[in-house]
Amino acid sequence: MTDGPQTGRAQTSMTAVSTRPGILDGPVTPTLLRLAFPTVVVLVFQTMVGVTETYFISFLGTEALAGVTLVFPVLMLMQMMSNGGIGGGVSAAVARAMGAGRKADAEGLIWHAIVIAVMFGTLFSVAAFLFGPLLYHSMGGRDATLTAALTYSGVVFAGSIPIWITALLSSALRGAGNAIVPAVVIVSGTAVLLALSPLLIFGLGPLPSLGVAGGGGAIVIYYILAALALALYLRSPKSPLRLQMTPLEGRFFKDILGVGLPSAVGTIQVNLTVTLVTAAVGHHGADAIAGYGIASRLDYLQIPIIFGLGTAIVTMVGINIGARQAARARRVAFVGGALALGITQIIGIAAATFPKVWMGLFSNDPHVAEMGALYLRTVAPTYGAVGLGLALYFASQGAKRVVLPVLAGTVRLVIAGFFGWAAVLWLGSDLATLFQIVALAALAYGALTVAAVIWSRMFDENLPPSLASPSSR
Repeated sequence: MTDGPQTGRAQTSMTAVSTRPGILDGPVTPTLLRLAFPTVVVLVFQTMVGVTETYFISFLGTEALAGVTLVFPVLMLMQMMSNGGIGGGVSAAVARAMGAGRKADAEGLIWHAIVIAVMFGTLFSVAAFLFGPLLYHSMGGRDATLTAALTYSGVVFAGSIPIWITALLSSALRGAGNAIVPAVVIVSGTAVLLALSPLLIFGLGPLPSLGVAGGGGAIVIYYILAALALALYLRSPKSPLRLQMTPLEGRFFKDILGVGLPSAVGTIQVNLTVTLVTAAVGHHGADAIAGYGIASRLDYLQIPIIFGLGTAIVTMVGINIGARQAARARRVAFVGGALALGITQIIGIAAATFPKVWMGLFSNDPHVAEMGALYLRTVAPTYGAVGLGLALYFASQGAKRVVLPVLAGTVRLVIAGFFGWAAVLWLGSDLATLFQIVALAALAYGALTVAAVIWSRMFDENLPPSLASPSSR
């Protein structure tokens, strides 16, 4: 004897509620913050690792710092694609499966995620080795700066596969509502990395100084250990989902990549924007690249907050969509967007008001500091628009409706990347004009993403009218 559809949905919702309190009912903000906090902690630690490594590498000279800055947009492309792009697809797929009570499917998605991680990790390694020299040269890398970029890039991208595996296994756990274990693994590994990085960069006793290669090597070791720890946990009885080999099925790849590939396009757009802006800055010399590189690291300090909230938004929206609660999914999206807007705007105002406090942490060169301060005074006031847009983009992943938010990112790319790059290259514009164009692009992105979500009514159209909650009809 089988239950009817309505009974089955009720049982699914009750199971989800009992195992994930607050996700399907109750106040949205406390649950979002509870789910987001472990991921925010993780990403704050990861971002601070990047900032700390920048600090260590700055002792090697301006050329070394500029070389690592050239690689940074490409490395961030891979990390954002693996976490927020394809990783977002993994989180959303697992969340929808768990919300619908399909635990076996959620476990099958994990093995498919590992296969995808190996494929994309290999692709990035090969691409970096083949096209890195041309890319870094086109971004303004010359002589010692180019040598440093190629050295750092070669080491870091040799470890692409463990970086991808770490990201996608973490995403699967977050999609199941478990953000604690990825947090513990990453934070524990961070302590190892902070000790290992200066040791490999500067050397100690019989251990030789490896320079920028040492910084890249420390990152690779860090991710190998993290991937191993996550895999062991997913094989343990304590895990909510179990990692095991399963027959490969097209429906699982479709469920992940249906959201993950458009989202990956979005991350490509973000990082292509950064790459083109970096290339434009590069035409003003190594000091300008170094100053911009230091200042734009503060942009990435937003990512832990936005991504932490974003993964919580994906989980809550996905589980509510799976449980047929479109109205609550919509409320989660806009509450999360408001939180992201408020937090990132505060950061932006502080950075624009006191730009030299940040720049002084990394460089005593007055010209480098002034280049970075100019960027922060111009662009940092628009951080809130980017935070709001990205939060709603994550909501669209959970709702499996990412096309319009990605198109908003396309507009940002065109304005900041292509128009900004063309203004410098063809019109000879100065850095102030370039940074004003970047700020305009950020405002356009935030406004267009909000318009896309409202205009598409994505959370109303996700469900057939007979299954939507009364308040969503």
